[in-house]
Amino acid sequence: MIDARRINAAAAPSAFDDSFARCISDGLRCTPKEIACKYFYDAEGSALFDAICALPEYYQTRTEVALLRRHADEIATLIGADAEIVEFGAGALRKVRILLDALESPRGYTPIDISGAYLRDVVRRLAADYPKMALRPLVADFTLPLHIPILPDAAMRRTGFFPGSTIGNFRPDAAMALLRRMREALNGGGLLVGADLVKDPALLHAAYNDAAGVTAAFNKNLLARANRELGADFDLDAFAHYAPYNPKAQRIEMYLVSLKRQSVRLSDGVVEFAAGEAVHTEDSHKYSIESFREIAARAGFSPRAVWCDEARLFSLHWLEAR
Repeated sequence: MIDARRINAAAAPSAFDDSFARCISDGLRCTPKEIACKYFYDAEGSALFDAICALPEYYQTRTEVALLRRHADEIATLIGADAEIVEFGAGALRKVRILLDALESPRGYTPIDISGAYLRDVVRRLAADYPKMALRPLVADFTLPLHIPILPDAAMRRTGFFPGSTIGNFRPDAAMALLRRMREALNGGGLLVGADLVKDPALLHAAYNDAAGVTAAFNKNLLARANRELGADFDLDAFAHYAPYNPKAQRIEMYLVSLKRQSVRLSDGVVEFAAGEAVHTEDSHKYSIESFREIAARAGFSPRAVWCDEARLFSLHWLEAR
């Protein structure tokens, strides 16, 4: 049984329902059309992303997990004892468990996500295994300014955890601004962040266009979610997943492409699509180690340790607030 005294959800998931509706309505009426990628992660989207992480083409997760396992003791030494871990965007528990198991007496874990249902599941799965650790799921948009209440032990060190190369979903200026807001929310603590690296475009194309079509289902779930939650009438078969690599910008760009001229009903009216018209849903920027460290420094962090696999597919960075 979960001790409710250890768990405090700081916001209701319904607070984000209107935001999704506004995103769909406004984004599909602008030129070019767009939907913010943060809305991928409802319960269904989170489950699909977990399935993506297990695909043979998707090197990011297994590479990052291997780095965490290989360097867990070194990372734990840098973080120190009695730390509170703040995870921006609650992800696969396998990663944070590696970190928590390596730490000396972690005092708290605060996962932040816009999906309240996913956070409740995270807490249920962790509560029994970490009985002495405070669990504080925070239903919030971590891309906005955050106030994270201090746990009773004010001397505790607060450390951010931002794995999975989610930082790549933000264009460089926005990534720098996000890192700056994270530094402020952490009250001077460190940040452990994963960043995907520039590599052979063929490897990138395969990772975002898997043979099983799981990434396509993940992308189309944005439309399915609008149908479920907002009463829209998207025909998922009338849209195609498209994810090319832009070598000049060094990023994967993900789209949903209308396969025909069509009209889609939303809660506040009708949106028209031309045949071949694309809806931009995500960018995934790739970095060199040097370019990421430069952005982190401009955001007010001091880049310290960095870990990379032998094939230079992925990198983990330890940043300390100046």
